[in-house]
Amino acid sequence: MTFENRKIRVLIVDDSAVVRQTLSSILETDPAIEIMGTACDPYIAAKKIQSEVPDVITLDVEMPRMDGLTFLRKIMAQHPIPVVIISSLTEEGSATAMRALEYGAVDVIAKPRMDTQKFIEESKIRLCEVVKAAAHARIHTRSANTSYLKVQPKLSADAVIAKTEGPTSMIKTTDVVISVGASTGGTEALRVFLEAMPIDCPGIVIVQHMPENFTRSFANRLNEICKIAVKEAEDGDAVTSGRALIAPGNKHTLLKRSGAKYFVEVKDGPLVNRHRPSVDVLFRSTARYAGSNAIGIIMTGMGDDGAKGLLEMKEAGAKTAAQDEQTCVVYGMPKEAVKLGAADRVLPLEKLANFAISPY
Repeated sequence: MTFENRKIRVLIVDDSAVVRQTLSSILETDPAIEIMGTACDPYIAAKKIQSEVPDVITLDVEMPRMDGLTFLRKIMAQHPIPVVIISSLTEEGSATAMRALEYGAVDVIAKPRMDTQKFIEESKIRLCEVVKAAAHARIHTRSANTSYLKVQPKLSADAVIAKTEGPTSMIKTTDVVISVGASTGGTEALRVFLEAMPIDCPGIVIVQHMPENFTRSFANRLNEICKIAVKEAEDGDAVTSGRALIAPGNKHTLLKRSGAKYFVEVKDGPLVNRHRPSVDVLFRSTARYAGSNAIGIIMTGMGDDGAKGLLEMKEAGAKTAAQDEQTCVVYGMPKEAVKLGAADRVLPLEKLANFAISPY
């Protein structure tokens, strides 16, 4: 789907007038987006869709007359349209967000809060990026004052970890680390990837662009269905065979090394490539501390987060792969990595696990 000659039309569905106005104000600051309309419940939204089909729907979960998940299932069954769930995520609500992704939502993000300038800015960046990613996603059936919303500079991984100059000298060890980055469509891609991992696979560190309070639920769910252990990363966690660590939402996660052993550092920091956690931050730290002992994989997602980091990993001696266009929900991040020459291999999703286990 291309939008070179027109803007991305968005329908906002939320029972709160304040939220509808806030979302409209935020999204309209992006020149690539226009608000097609708003609706206070799914019944009104359905009538609007009959007369004009939006490119993307933003949808709340808790609404009168029909809840958002029921409406989402009806949309996906009758007329699939990219849907972004925008909800006030809590620890309990994360399970609901997981179901939304299973029902066909492209992404789930937290509702913007107006309590701090920093949160307003970061919410704006995240929301616009997600909506634009959703507009390009492959979908399968299963007037407020906005002067504070100006676009902020797009920071690189330099904002969190400095790039190592010159060749990386890294002693080969028996321990291998697999670093993985994903965004839009990544929840399903990671499920396929991790379910294929044997119990004795190398330690895995993952950055999946997700909101805070969502990654723990996601990790717990994967832990239930995979042969390997899966958990939300905590500062100081060891990277060990048969375990995958998923970066917590709103925290950068870096690979570190002590002697021959690897562990993760979980820390705050600015948005990098408009994301926190950032794939580039993980990949750069992997290049620095694991070098040729690492395997890097970049999966489906909008934008270019991870592309430069994967190249740094390759230059440090790591084996690298990118998911192919045919199996990506959004062929953005892998495409940019391929363009840079960062990927040794370009593979369909179902072959990435085999590559990670035996890249030679």
